[in-house]
Amino acid sequence: MARATLIGFSAVAMWALLALLTDASGAVPPFLLAAITFTIGTGVGLVARLIMPATDSRQKIPPQVWVIGIAGLFGYHFFYFTALRNAPAVEASLIAYLWPLLIVLGSALMPGERLAWNHVVGALLGLAGTFLIVTKGGGLAFDARYAFGYAMAGVCAVLWSAYSLLSRRFPSVPTSIVTWFCAATAALSLVCHLMLEETVLPVGAGQWLAVLGLGLMPVGAAFYAWDIGVKRGNIQVLGSASYAAPLLSTLVLISAGFAEPSLRILAACVLITGGAALAAKSLFLRKQATSGAEA
Repeated sequence: MARATLIGFSAVAMWALLALLTDASGAVPPFLLAAITFTIGTGVGLVARLIMPATDSRQKIPPQVWVIGIAGLFGYHFFYFTALRNAPAVEASLIAYLWPLLIVLGSALMPGERLAWNHVVGALLGLAGTFLIVTKGGGLAFDARYAFGYAMAGVCAVLWSAYSLLSRRFPSVPTSIVTWFCAATAALSLVCHLMLEETVLPVGAGQWLAVLGLGLMPVGAAFYAWDIGVKRGNIQVLGSASYAAPLLSTLVLISAGFAEPSLRILAACVLITGGAALAAKSLFLRKQATSGAEA
């Protein structure tokens, strides 16, 4: 379980590159960028199929798995882009980032899972740290005019947490199925682009390399790693630790010279790291107990 949790957290680490690579990709509109990067993500899955042990092709995939997967990947991005177009980015982003907390709380409804106080407190500390990062130390200004955008951001949080939790109910479904989730998301994103956006392609090798990087990691390998984590790892720890994504993203931007370090970032680091460690307390204790029993 610890190994699967670590693999799942590698997805969070890859998502930390999302802001930097998206900024470097130029003025490509969001649905077109999703179409291109999820196509690359599909390629990641196809290559993995060539080098990994083959799965049983006779295994039947339940219809609900397809609904869960496509609604999770495409639905999240569709409603997130809609939220950003209909509400201020700070408020919309913070609402959308409720999904780790919803994963932790929702895990109490999963078979064989036990929700402890340290999971909830750890997730709340992570949310507080994310608040400092997203608001840049300022406040929130929710306005009734943007109620639709706020609602769309809330749908984002519910969709991704539901996708993560429901995927855990199908541990026997191979992670390779994510390949086809990515393919469907690419196709649906292209349809949305043709209906809603003007085509603006990346310019120059640098922007195309950024798009390639997006497709290989934050929009490619990350979803496969996340699938392993939510199916076989400790979902409460993974949910709480997911609040590290905005923190790591900010640290990447600081390293790249796009942001300045501050006490606010340090405070967010303490809150998010402390929250993740607190949530993982039971996992570490269980591991020590297991080691002691084996000895």
